[in-house]
Amino acid sequence: MSITLPRRHIPLAAVRDAATAVYGAAIRTPLVRVELPDVELYLKLELLQPIGSFKIRGAYNVVRQLTPAQLADGVWTVSAGNAAQGVAFAARKAGARCSVMVMDTAPDTKIRAIERLGATIVRATYDECWRTVIDHRSDRMRGYFVHPFDDDRFIAGNGTAGLEILEDLPDVSAIIAPLGGGGLLAGIASAVQQLKPDTRLYAAEPETAAPLSVSIGAQRPMFFDAWTPSFVDGAGGKSVLETMWPLLQPLTGSIVVTLDDVAKAMALAAERAHVIAEGAAGCAIAAALSGRAGPGKIVAVVSGGNIDLHKFASVIGACGASGSRS
Repeated sequence: MSITLPRRHIPLAAVRDAATAVYGAAIRTPLVRVELPDVELYLKLELLQPIGSFKIRGAYNVVRQLTPAQLADGVWTVSAGNAAQGVAFAARKAGARCSVMVMDTAPDTKIRAIERLGATIVRATYDECWRTVIDHRSDRMRGYFVHPFDDDRFIAGNGTAGLEILEDLPDVSAIIAPLGGGGLLAGIASAVQQLKPDTRLYAAEPETAAPLSVSIGAQRPMFFDAWTPSFVDGAGGKSVLETMWPLLQPLTGSIVVTLDDVAKAMALAAERAHVIAEGAAGCAIAAALSGRAGPGKIVAVVSGGNIDLHKFASVIGACGASGSRS
């Protein structure tokens, strides 16, 4: 049975306002063509951001709007790593303290990066972190909470990536981005659906954690009962938040990919585009390579590159991955 939730809308004006400010911390990332015989593939290289992830866009757009009183006691977030780096980077720009609740599945590469940015780390289980994401609060943390995705300002900041895609590739047919909490896709959709509504918009999810796929099937936000952790640590939550559902429901669909296909996509990106994509980014590339996004010019958002190099080597080696697609 479908359910109706209060309408939630991110105005195009909010995304354009974010675009006047986010480049104080973020960069405009390139869109590169990968020559393949069976798909017209473009990669939006968000892994080239100063923190190695798109999250700097949303995080900075939130923090730059906080008042001195809101910043006085510091800011905090909850994250597997990339949002933590974004908030820590933005807090440092604002001269504010930052602490991060980090789930115990976060890779050491991301932990070290958070520490380098000067943030204090508070360890927690995945379940405690996910409850914090849902409740927007934690008794263990202090300061102003910057939600890692469920915040209109964060989403509007992410939407600036959508503006860039349309400026660089006006005739784009489909855009695919990995789904964690949904803030990246919601942001891109908020821009693209208002400027080029015929563009197809897809989530990419790993088979081990695909809550949007089951939510679309049920026409309501759902938990993914078969959730299991994997090297795709930046995508695939346990559920779709009810508050995010109104922004995600209008997407064209979700493309679920196997971990083996993700690894092969990561190898292809390394071989053809000379970039090291993390698992979540690999999901988007794998979804684009699957052919399920339809015809035309397909953009895969390479959301981040924060993966330990030893882990990267083991992932692409374990499946005998090769980037070759002559």
